[in-house]
Amino acid sequence: MTAAHSLLTTALPTASANRPLVKVCGLKYPDNVAQVVAQEVDMLGFIFAPKSPRYALDTLDAAQMRSLSVIKVGVFVNERTAVIRRIALHFGLDAVQLHGHETPAECAELAAAGLAVIKAFGVGESFDFSQLEAYVPHCSLFVFDTAGPAAGGNGVAFNWELLRRYHLPTPYLLAGGLGPDNAAAAGALTLPGLAGFDLNSKLEQAPGLKNPALLRETLSQLRPAATSIR
Repeated sequence: MTAAHSLLTTALPTASANRPLVKVCGLKYPDNVAQVVAQEVDMLGFIFAPKSPRYALDTLDAAQMRSLSVIKVGVFVNERTAVIRRIALHFGLDAVQLHGHETPAECAELAAAGLAVIKAFGVGESFDFSQLEAYVPHCSLFVFDTAGPAAGGNGVAFNWELLRRYHLPTPYLLAGGLGPDNAAAAGALTLPGLAGFDLNSKLEQAPGLKNPALLRETLSQLRPAATSIR
């Protein structure tokens, strides 16, 4: 087992009714990274998709990144695996989140390189969870986000009841428009495979800049949550 896989496989069983995993995604400024880390989240997400307003390649401090003890996730959209591996090495990433049309073979290649792989999917009314079966052997975690015009960060929630159709063994994070206005409802969910939550645009005062007060308020509603991996 690689160190990257070990970090995630150690964290996942700790996801419980009172402390679901929380990932804060779309960070790009070193000072803001430190503010978020201080609130004891489990995972940080950094977007390396050039078209995103949260593109972080040129703003992050690599030395700070490598020193962080939380799980560091690089988010990529249809990027070449060689580029992903190079960026992961530079910033000391523990996992990569693939938010495009990446194939199971690409996930397998990155997993073989020692990276924990998280595959994100946009969920709509007609989404067929059986299409994820080929990804299961290569992914430590899935992210279920709102299907929308952008690969992520659309700021809109989807119908969470659709997740009752999920039947695969890989745990997942719920994403899509999560913030203070709906965190209590999200925290009360009891869904098969739900390990935690992926927070992004609803916590921002500007793209890539998280508001610590909004994060604190959201965490206070999620952390006493009734979520579990079932």
